[in-house]
Amino acid sequence: MGPHAGDPRDQLARLGSEVVRAGLVVGSGGNLSAREPGAEVCWVTASGAWLDRLSRTDFVRVNIGSGAGDTSPPPSSEVALHLHTYRARPDINAVVHLHSQTVLLLDALGEPVRLVTTDHAYYVREVVRVGFHPPGSEALAAATARAVADGANCAILAHHGCVVLGDTVELAHKRARNLEEAAQLTYRALLLGR
Repeated sequence: MGPHAGDPRDQLARLGSEVVRAGLVVGSGGNLSAREPGAEVCWVTASGAWLDRLSRTDFVRVNIGSGAGDTSPPPSSEVALHLHTYRARPDINAVVHLHSQTVLLLDALGEPVRLVTTDHAYYVREVVRVGFHPPGSEALAAATARAVADGANCAILAHHGCVVLGDTVELAHKRARNLEEAAQLTYRALLLGR
């Protein structure tokens, strides 16, 4: 199955299970969305969904332009973050918001994530930071969209988590894994006094 094959909800469910299993987040630590390339609607995780227990019924279909969509179950409280990001970046088809443990720790310590390997440089490329805004707020959604509008695919949200983008769910997943790995290596280097 290629990166574009299959229902986006199934692809996101696999991603959710894998990021929890890999220890990037605890079960409910984030939310996910994807759309078919160029579509005006996306699938967003439902409010309260556990990332490692997702099925097709845990996603809500939402119109990217208007924000209108299914209301049962309600979408994630971060739905505006996803919609603003798609509007700012029509080239992307997946938005992965995670409360990645080591990324959050480094940000709280005021330390930037250092790109250590060639994979980090290739997949992550650039990390931008968004100052603190209350989770679920329009201010957070707008600030994140502005931060990634020029092409950055990885953003750290102060005291909150990260947002990783891709033109496929698979690419967004690779970026999320590489961002957290870069954060872990940065943290280890700091422990060694480097």
